Amino acid sequence: MDTNERDPSEHWQDVYRRKPADGVSWFAPRLHTSLGLLGRAGLGPASRVIDVGGGASTLVDDLLALGVADITVLDLSQAALDVARSRLGERAGAVRWLAGDVRTAALGEACFDLWHDRAVLHFLTDPADAAAYARQAARALAPGGRMVIGGFAPGGPERCSGLPVARRAPREVAALFGDGFVLLDSQYDLHRTPGGSDQAFAWALLSRER
Repeated sequence: MDTNERDPSEHWQDVYRRKPADGVSWFAPRLHTSLGLLGRAGLGPASRVIDVGGGASTLVDDLLALGVADITVLDLSQAALDVARSRLGERAGAVRWLAGDVRTAALGEACFDLWHDRAVLHFLTDPADAAAYARQAARALAPGGRMVIGGFAPGGPERCSGLPVARRAPREVAALFGDGFVLLDSQYDLHRTPGGSDQAFAWALLSRER
């Protein structure tokens, strides 16, 4: 990830210290596309779910409301996680919160049934970083588990939060994970930022076959 050799966690800490959670470009009051694809992936109360880059996102609120009991939220920014924990109040105690880098975080083996990522993988522009992400996901996701990954589509923005991004079609996302994963479905949508601009997103629903 090209962050001009700066620790990426410092970048995201600064973002959430300078801006309110609903003022960043990726904010959405409810992640309808994510919830729809997670539902198609088999989301239920017994699902073990990780939200990669979940930060201050409201997805965790909806997962709790759906009765999901095993939720992990991973983000580089402790400040972003603190926003969500404060918003949830007592309910935050039902969630596992991890501040760290998805490529190196201490995740258990085959410990998740569902892996959700809205706009983390697209920051990994270096093939070595994307490969490290794929290895971590393959290790942490149980056989038969599903992944929902969204990021900027071809034709979408070239940068986000001052950083370059990789714009990938769903089949390009699937190719990063190799033969052990199958692309079950794909979707495109437009995200309207708080500033009123549209960003083209591409979504991949993947299944770990082995």
